[in-house]
Amino acid sequence: MKSLKENFQKAHIVIIGSGIIGKFNALELSELGFKVTIIDPTQLQNSSYAALGLLMGNMYQRRRGRSWDLRKESIELWPQWITFLQKYNSELNIKKPLIQLTTNEEKFKKLEKFIYENNDQNLRILERDSIFIKNINKAFQTKNIKGIISLKDGRINPFSLLQTLDKYLKHKKISFSEVEIIKIRKLNNQWISTTRNNENIKSDMIILCNSLKAINLIDGISHNITLKPVLGQAMEIDINDAEVDLLSLPKQFNINGKNIIPKSKNKLIIGSTDEYSTKPEENTFEKLTNFLDKRPNWLIKGKISKKWYGIRSRPDGEPSPIMKNLEDGLIICTGFYKNGILLAPACSKWVANEIKNYFS
Repeated sequence: MKSLKENFQKAHIVIIGSGIIGKFNALELSELGFKVTIIDPTQLQNSSYAALGLLMGNMYQRRRGRSWDLRKESIELWPQWITFLQKYNSELNIKKPLIQLTTNEEKFKKLEKFIYENNDQNLRILERDSIFIKNINKAFQTKNIKGIISLKDGRINPFSLLQTLDKYLKHKKISFSEVEIIKIRKLNNQWISTTRNNENIKSDMIILCNSLKAINLIDGISHNITLKPVLGQAMEIDINDAEVDLLSLPKQFNINGKNIIPKSKNKLIIGSTDEYSTKPEENTFEKLTNFLDKRPNWLIKGKISKKWYGIRSRPDGEPSPIMKNLEDGLIICTGFYKNGILLAPACSKWVANEIKNYFS
């Protein structure tokens, strides 16, 4: 009788989609000994390249249900994966803490209640006299910012993470193909992925990690899956004000739904995922910078030095993400909305367990 390891080594798995989720699945499965091929014709255009990398797990307020279980598991797995990936990039790390702020008194009361009810030493209310609040109020020329801090949450640089995963995949000689798959079908216990050039790629399993395009390869109606496009966008802003030092601010924080990452004394990134659209509107600067009652002058006068966006997918009518066995040898793992990077470890572990059971 063949051992499980022999079964794994002989099995060929195709992953369609090369974002964070696709590459993380390839990492997990490669470590188990599977032969993996990643297929994606537009690798540098997937939504992972528009991510900011905020890992908002421990400060997630709904502390029960599937979404919380995935977050909790990922929070526990991330340190192990960072240690593993540092063999390929010694500078890869998670910068902590993460701060969530609001100017809305009602929202702050909810955050305050959340902190008191959970009694978690890693979650705290930021007092008015904290250095974080003082510096943020001073920089943004306001007085009514309040919020919480999570010592366990933080940010991982998404570009650095993708480059590190690429380095690992190259080291493991993972096959990568830039063809476009237009059809998948099952034939004699094997899966056939047909390219636009009418070539067939055979595999024992297929994992769909290609966001909205996954629906084009399956019958979404019979599987009861609907995905909506959500626009994630960010911009890098240069400011010209000698009195403002952006490095006095926290490394990463959120004010009224906008994510802010200071990069240098006079440069910061602002990003958000909140539009059901596939193209950014022309007034991106106003939308992303209008998160306070009154914008500081230095922000109004800021110049965009770089901007980018990506299309994420959000399930319609069911929780995010979609992780399902559609049929024997076909798994879908997509629809992560804002949380692809955060949930990658837990979701790739789920996929790996499903596949191990399939070949057992």
